[in-house]
Amino acid sequence: MTKEIEIPEELRKLMAEVGPKWATNVPGHVLQTINAFSEVLARCPKDGVTVRRDVPYGTHKRHVLDLYSPRNPKKVPVVVFMHGGAFTDGEKDRTAEVYGNVTMWFARHGIVGINMEYRAAPEAQYPGGTEDLRSACQWIEKNAESLGVDIKKLFVFGHSAGAAHTAAYAYGAPGSEGGPRPAGSIVISGRVRADNLPTNPNARKVEAYYGTDNALFEERSSVHWAGKDSVPTFIAIAEFENPLLDVYCLELAHKLSVAKGKAPRFMQLWGHNHSSIIAHINTAENELGRALVDFVERNRNRP
Repeated sequence: MTKEIEIPEELRKLMAEVGPKWATNVPGHVLQTINAFSEVLARCPKDGVTVRRDVPYGTHKRHVLDLYSPRNPKKVPVVVFMHGGAFTDGEKDRTAEVYGNVTMWFARHGIVGINMEYRAAPEAQYPGGTEDLRSACQWIEKNAESLGVDIKKLFVFGHSAGAAHTAAYAYGAPGSEGGPRPAGSIVISGRVRADNLPTNPNARKVEAYYGTDNALFEERSSVHWAGKDSVPTFIAIAEFENPLLDVYCLELAHKLSVAKGKAPRFMQLWGHNHSSIIAHINTAENELGRALVDFVERNRNRP
């Protein structure tokens, strides 16, 4: 079995350097981080995982997904991952290794991972991302037997802008109607509140998806739809985030806590930034990865 790969010291130094100044050049720091982690992930374990790429789940050219399957899955949980990209950018394969590392990790632990592509703004505006996730989940439901998954053990997982779509779907926001209800929601560094504040370096990209009328932002924000009856939620943030994303994730955690009378599962990863929090999954630093698998296992049989 391939040995777990440690994050090298030079990459740790890069994280320590760019972290405190992350917001001064988000695109540049994202690129530095993703490229550096891709080199590490290329050597990380991929044993026992079968990958099928670009399987259509709809009619649009971006309605495709990659399937990461463990050996001989039979009614196992399935996790659907949506990448970020500030609503207008991003690819399911940001590099040859990122974001496939996320679904690779789940497949290595007996869970089918699906890395899905979806339409971007301005072609697809609110609630287009949620609608695409609904289509993917309906496709999974239709093909559950051949995929070896149990649709009742469906989990949705989003990073950054992707989490705006997955959380909206999980909490029953517009665009989710008619899709299978997930067993749980995973929000990592999620833009769960829409804003076009001056401090948001991606404000124009947010407007490209949600529109320019900020009077509509509250109802269009996924955090708005969270409440007492929301599915179990796992939330994680990095020490160094895109401006306000940590605040919005904490708002989501607080709202769920008050509504349910119990805090959701929550982690903050010190030393990590908005990109490394997702790019380090499937390395030897597996505190977050283990917690994600545990979250799925604990909630896979909920009514």
